[in-house]
Formats: sequence, structure tokens, C-alpha cells
Amino acid sequence: MWGSFVALVVILTACAPKEITVEPPKTQAWEYVADSLTGFDQQEIGQIYNFILNDMNTTGAMVIRHGKAIAAYGDIEELSYLASCRKSILAILYGKYVKDGTIDLSLTLEDLGIDDVGGLLPIEKKATIQNLITARSGVYHPASNGGDNLADAPERGSQEPGTYFLYNNWDFNAAGAIFEKLTGKNIYDEIEAQLAIPMGFEDWDRSAQHKSGDTTQSVNKAYHIWLSTRDMAKIGQLMLQHGEWNGQQIIDREWAERIVSLVTPLEEMNPLPYRDGYFGYGYMWWLYQGDKLPDGFKGAYSARGAYGQYITVFPELDMVVSHKTKAEYGRQTSGSDYQKLLEMIVAAQMN
Repeated sequence: MWGSFVALVVILTACAPKEITVEPPKTQAWEYVADSLTGFDQQEIGQIYNFILNDMNTTGAMVIRHGKAIAAYGDIEELSYLASCRKSILAILYGKYVKDGTIDLSLTLEDLGIDDVGGLLPIEKKATIQNLITARSGVYHPASNGGDNLADAPERGSQEPGTYFLYNNWDFNAAGAIFEKLTGKNIYDEIEAQLAIPMGFEDWDRSAQHKSGDTTQSVNKAYHIWLSTRDMAKIGQLMLQHGEWNGQQIIDREWAERIVSLVTPLEEMNPLPYRDGYFGYGYMWWLYQGDKLPDGFKGAYSARGAYGQYITVFPELDMVVSHKTKAEYGRQTSGSDYQKLLEMIVAAQMN
């Protein structure tokens, strides 16, 4: 239940950290604040809790304010599938190698020798890594997994790379394959090295991570990620802190700010119904945009995944919300329900 932190802290203390190396690194638990400091009054807690209980399929959620956990709901320790939140995490991983020159974002698919089942068109091979990680490649080849807007794509070869936004999993899966090709590193090993170990993830399990996809459609598999809700919150907090964690610059500050800078504004989003929403797009992060934003959402951004997986950062409020609906339960939380929950949380914190 929201606000019931004493019992939660006892549960957390009783949980032994999971090993992620031969000599397990230290985990770093969230600090939980007392009910009187949460920023919610009891009426607000009740309203939010009732909305989750009666209208949503939330299996885990956390609210972090000023670097401390002010609210938690459900099982925040359980590992489960994050769906497309994986893309925002890959964007973070790119930073180290862009900075040291290992990855040159101006390289094209042709430069890299990238092709796929049935072949890419000559114009598609002109797409750069930069185009891929901003969903502006102009490549409309099928991906090895669904969950994108390929059905709304223009005709193949009709768009010059860099000129047209379309959320196509081919871009993101190819971006993962290119990351591994250029760095010689496995994505999951990099999550462990760049994030899980230095940030003290409490529930990371390297053995739970695996790729999937239909390679008869595309050679590039999807790199889905399994994280807990409380470690998802750490990803959001890292971004809120511009890549810094416990006094250490985990991710280059310039890169952390760059990936949540606007590349595709709301009025250029495709397909057209996206333009009636709240989001523009950066580097695999969704950015709150437009004149219709509720109070408190200016400058906010989000990692978003199917079934109800979200990490949302509110820089103006110094706040992070992580949310999960475990897809394995056959449940899902809609984007509209999650948006309503965020608006309730933000309104409570602004009062």
C-alpha cells in the first residue's frame, strides 16, 4: 500500500542481495522516508491507491522524490520483461563509446556492411547510426519482433534517411547489433558493467537476460531486458542526475542530456495520431511536448514499454516514477491509465 514503508523496509532488509559477479558488489538500497514526509496526505494516498487497485493492472510502482523513495506499491523486487524500455537503456549505453570514438554516429549501414533478409535498398543503406537511434532511418524492413508502427510506414525507399520519424523496431534492433559489432561487447554485459554494478542494482540477474526474435524476418534479434521496479527507478534517477551516481559520473553528462533532447517535435511525429498526444522523440526516449501538457510535465521524459512498463522523469519536480505490469501475468496497463496516474501523483506533489 502507498505509504506503508515500515513493513516494506523490514522486507527489503531481509532480502539478501543477488550475486552478479564471482565477488558480489555491494547493492545500494533506496532510502525510504516516513509517511509525514512523503508529500501525500492520507486522502491523496487513498485516492491514488484506489485508482491503482480498481482501474489499473499495476504489479509494481515507485515514486522517488529528491532522491528518496516516497511511495511504493506491489512487488518492486520481482524481475520481469521491460519491453521497449530496453531502447532507452541502450541509448544510455551508447554514451561511453560515442565519447571515446569507438562509435561514430555518422557511419552508415553501407559503411558498416549491414544488410538483412531479402536485402536492404541502396537508399536505406545510407541511413546512419544517428538516424537509427532517433527513429528516422527511412528503413522499413520488417523487424524480428512486433510492437511498432511498421504497418503505418511509407513505401520502402520513399523517405530519405534522417527526414521522417517512424517507430520501427528494425531501427532499434539494428542499433543493438551495431553496438555489439563496434564495441565487441554484449549488451547485457554492458548493462552489468556500466549500470548494475556501479549503481548497486538490488535485483540484477545476468542469467535472466536473453535476446529473442524471428530471424527469418530479420537477422537482428530484440535485446529485451528483465529488471525489477526498484532498479528501473535507479535508471530514472541516473538520468535525472545527468548521468551522475554517488558522486561518480556513470554516464557522460553531455550524452545524458543529449539523449533526452528533442530530435522529433510533436508536430513531426508519425503516424498522424501521435500528433494529438503528448510526445516528441529524442534518442530512444519519449519527450513530453506541446501546449496541452498538464501542469508539472514540462521537461519530463519517459522510457515506455508495451503492457505497462514505464520510467518517467520529472526534472522540474526532482521526481522519478517507475511502473510495471508484469506481462507474464497476461495483464497490461494502458498508456492513458498510466498518464492519469502520473497526473494524480504530480498534482499531489505540487500542492
